[in-house]
Amino acid sequence: MKVILIKNVEKLGKKFDVKEVADGFARNFLFPKGLAKPVTEAALKELKTEKEKAELAAELDLKKTEEMVAALDGQEIEIQAKIGDDGNLFGSITTLKLLKALEARGFDIKKKQIKLEEPIKETGEHEVTLELDHGLEARIKVVVTEEIKEEI
Repeated sequence: MKVILIKNVEKLGKKFDVKEVADGFARNFLFPKGLAKPVTEAALKELKTEKEKAELAAELDLKKTEEMVAALDGQEIEIQAKIGDDGNLFGSITTLKLLKALEARGFDIKKKQIKLEEPIKETGEHEVTLELDHGLEARIKVVVTEEIKEEI
């Protein structure tokens, strides 16, 4: 039986693929779980339009990500932190602090996209890589400075 996959199915195929499968596998597994539907003329036409929509959405997402990389690449983010008498940071600059600093600048980044090998524990300039969707990367410079103490 020929079926159109509605979702990715491990060891069978990806969404929108047309596959030949055993009747029992289709009726007992794929159809009840909403993973596939039978091939018909109407379903093939619908498949074509859905595939075009998905390709257009992927192109738009790629363009958006490329624009974000262009805006992010080379950015300098300053983060102020408390520093002890010995010159070391109290605590460290983690991916969460970087995420908040990037969000404050209007960038929609996920925590897992910030590649920080270990938390930043000293002042100065540090290069951080952001791995975005579609395999694109941006490098930002994080400048850690001493928090200015307000005196009353």
